[in-house]
Amino acid sequence: MWQEGLREDWLRFGKPVGQRIIDRRTRVESYKPGQLFAFGRWASNEYGTIRSALAIARAVAAGDTYSTLPQVDPGAEILLSVRGWPKVRQVLGLIDAIEAGGTDPCDVAPDHWRHMHNRLAAGMQPRAYHPDRHRVWLRYRNLRP
Repeated sequence: MWQEGLREDWLRFGKPVGQRIIDRRTRVESYKPGQLFAFGRWASNEYGTIRSALAIARAVAAGDTYSTLPQVDPGAEILLSVRGWPKVRQVLGLIDAIEAGGTDPCDVAPDHWRHMHNRLAAGMQPRAYHPDRHRVWLRYRNLRP
């Protein structure tokens, strides 16, 4: 959903397998189970920003457990969730750093997003996502059935 200056819901990253455009402000994207995506929400009124939130989530398969997430139907496994512009800005910077290191955020190990969430919740700086960590994750992911 996009209403310039009032409400903006956007996907920071993700690889949709399908897309349906409802109108010029609204589209629906579909993800295969296991796919990671980042979903941001922002809203304002005449006094300024009233909501800033960012969630990094994993699409679920039928029968999997999930958490509800606004605008995500039926829901997703939430790996990282922050509210408030300072934290959202910090996570966007961390995503930018991952991309600058040559890694697609869609391919980052889910445990790293959980690590980032926990460190941010504790007021600590998350560890950087190192290319060696990524290589190990890719090998592990390819071994699973």
